[in-house]
Amino acid sequence: MNYFVRSRGDETSDALCQRIRNYLTEFGLTESEEEPEIVISVGGDGTLLHAFHGYLHRLEETSFVGIHTGHLGFYADWKPEEVERLVIHIAKTPFQVVEYPLLEVVVRHLDAEEPDRYLALNECTVKTMEGSLVSNIEIKGEIFETFRGDGLCISTPSGSTAYNKALGGAILHPSLESMQVAEMASINNRIYRTIGSPLVLPQHHTCLLKPLNNVEMQLTVDHYSMVDRNIQSIQCRVAEEKIRFARFRPFPFWQRVKESFIGD
Repeated sequence: MNYFVRSRGDETSDALCQRIRNYLTEFGLTESEEEPEIVISVGGDGTLLHAFHGYLHRLEETSFVGIHTGHLGFYADWKPEEVERLVIHIAKTPFQVVEYPLLEVVVRHLDAEEPDRYLALNECTVKTMEGSLVSNIEIKGEIFETFRGDGLCISTPSGSTAYNKALGGAILHPSLESMQVAEMASINNRIYRTIGSPLVLPQHHTCLLKPLNNVEMQLTVDHYSMVDRNIQSIQCRVAEEKIRFARFRPFPFWQRVKESFIGD
């Protein structure tokens, strides 16, 4: 089996990566950055996000597993002291594949015929570089509202514990095929009205944002950020692709939520 190890780049993570390489080499596994069957991310959730975006072309062939060398993560669920146990599992045990839904983001531009397509593991956010965001929001092809405010966050279930939660969104279990739309400081008065509540949309629904004011838009997809004045529309929906995680033991999602936000 081919593998690849991705490090956060700090001294602790780099040393742990080298240990993993040494162990897996002894077991006869081959490191391949181009065609890995499993990617071992050493660092935190951000490291795994970077690793995921490096293998968008291999999502059906590559699975991910994370070791956290900092704070406990939602994607990096193994501890450094468990590395020998994990390596033995990788070398000797057929792993279970667990799939999480992703977000598809299609951006159409006023000055381009072909749209840009992105995949997000956590979320997509839409803001402006000046003033408020003014945008029509269409759900399943029908206008739902005209949003006015700081911006919008469209998240996956696994990303619902990140920026979405800070905006007052719900935490969704990653097994739910859905996406969530959360507002950033919406304007609500006798002239402007929005729903004022996060929306959870199922797999077969699309959410289309059509900006109405001619300002520079800041669009983020996970850790990537871009600025563009010529955005015509931004379409979000649950992607057909999924991310594959290699599971060698149960992954207690609600226990992870408790440990991260409440404590023992």
